[in-house]
Amino acid sequence: MKRNIWDLSFEELSAVIQEMGEPRHRTRQIFRWLYGKQALSFAEMTDIPAKFIKILETEFNMDNIFEEDCVRSEDGTLKFLWKLKDGSRIESVMIPSGNRRTVCLSTQVGCKFRCPFCASGASGFKRDLSPGEISGQIVMIQKHIEERITNVVFMGMGEPLDNFPNLARAIRIINGEEGLSIAARKITVSTCGLVPGIEKLKNIGVQVELSVSLHASKDKLRDVLAPVNRKYPLPELISVLRDYFEDTGRIITLEYALIKGVNDSFADAENLAGIAKRIKAKVNLIRCNSSGAAGYEASPERTAEQFRKKLETRGVRTTLRRSRGSDIAAACGQLAAKKMSKNGSA
Repeated sequence: MKRNIWDLSFEELSAVIQEMGEPRHRTRQIFRWLYGKQALSFAEMTDIPAKFIKILETEFNMDNIFEEDCVRSEDGTLKFLWKLKDGSRIESVMIPSGNRRTVCLSTQVGCKFRCPFCASGASGFKRDLSPGEISGQIVMIQKHIEERITNVVFMGMGEPLDNFPNLARAIRIINGEEGLSIAARKITVSTCGLVPGIEKLKNIGVQVELSVSLHASKDKLRDVLAPVNRKYPLPELISVLRDYFEDTGRIITLEYALIKGVNDSFADAENLAGIAKRIKAKVNLIRCNSSGAAGYEASPERTAEQFRKKLETRGVRTTLRRSRGSDIAAACGQLAAKKMSKNGSA
């Protein structure tokens, strides 16, 4: 069975190429075509000998994700719907801001963890994405917009740390000088709180940023809003996050979706401030997206602002993020769910 060349790191491909008797610089040529010029066939690689192109075509395939839809928000946000070789669908979002071009990437088809206000897990979990399907989202977005992506956030469909081996390989391709060459500190991995994955992430050898979708400061409520908490409750999560900060020196971001009448009281803010100060984290607030389970509404803007001020008076660095692309259902999972509902399949 042919291997997919997009799934291989520079080092892995280099070892294979050298086994074939080709010089090491051949791998650099191939990577330049893949990640610099977004080539989608070996035939496009015009500076590689035709004889070796035939060998590559025999040994590898270049199957990539296929753009099925792209919608543009009034604020410039782009939402992409990708179709995979097996017919599954995933999404990515590109958010422009000044000179930055940030992409939000998916790591799985669906999600196992079913946070009630998140659309990604609404239709269940199907499979992990391969390294090439993860990094391929950046390749195809750069090809579409004809601009370089500057920042990457693993906050799309799926739980990144639940697909750790493929996530790690994709990060090395994204960060590698020969690959997409995006700086480690401009790559953020977001997790719902998988303790074993957080422990693995700090040993990956690439100093990426870490954010944690907290959403509640007490176990009873977090059991509902982030069901993974039933397996890894707050005391265990806080402990591993404190170790992560002490071992890496990287400041963790606590993501907190404000839900009207659920987690947006002054007592909630006080409890959240206590957690943030214990692990020296910063907090990123956003008013809840209403795409998940019925009954959850975004906190009013005034409540959100008061919540932010309460955290800051307790000495916690806090941002209140403005939702982008709401007119195009930019929260990951919504467009794929819509397509699945229309077609009756994934």
